[in-house]
Amino acid sequence: MTFEASSSVTLLFSFWDVHGPAGMVLSVVVVLLLTVFYELLKVWRVWLARNSRLAQPPSLYSPPQSQCSNPVLVSTSSESSLTPIQPQHLVPSTRNSWLLHGIQTLLHMLQVTLGYILMLCVMSYNTWIFLGVIVGSVLGYFISFPLLGRI
Repeated sequence: MTFEASSSVTLLFSFWDVHGPAGMVLSVVVVLLLTVFYELLKVWRVWLARNSRLAQPPSLYSPPQSQCSNPVLVSTSSESSLTPIQPQHLVPSTRNSWLLHGIQTLLHMLQVTLGYILMLCVMSYNTWIFLGVIVGSVLGYFISFPLLGRI
């Protein structure tokens, strides 16, 4: 198989049969938008993972706040140097944690499925579809990367 730059291709299913430049432009735009959604979905999963970690109960012990200027001594802790801290919000409901886990599982399934769909689109060996996936990935990363920094 080699890449070809024709305006005729069948993508994924027999009903997505493209003939002509207008259909190819529409198909490239659809594939581009799916790829942008794929990139945004990855950031959404990271956001949910960070939020679910915030819902976890904090540790009951933390290293003491030392006045020492040596970072090696500050970062080392032994069992005897751990001091108890007051628990804050120790009640993340198990229902919420299961709900978050279920949502993350569904998003992972969607991300994997969308990734395979995009891979199969590329495997049509059509140059325009391939460029749509590449440009969509670049555009999606460009849009979602600043969002990742704000999370």
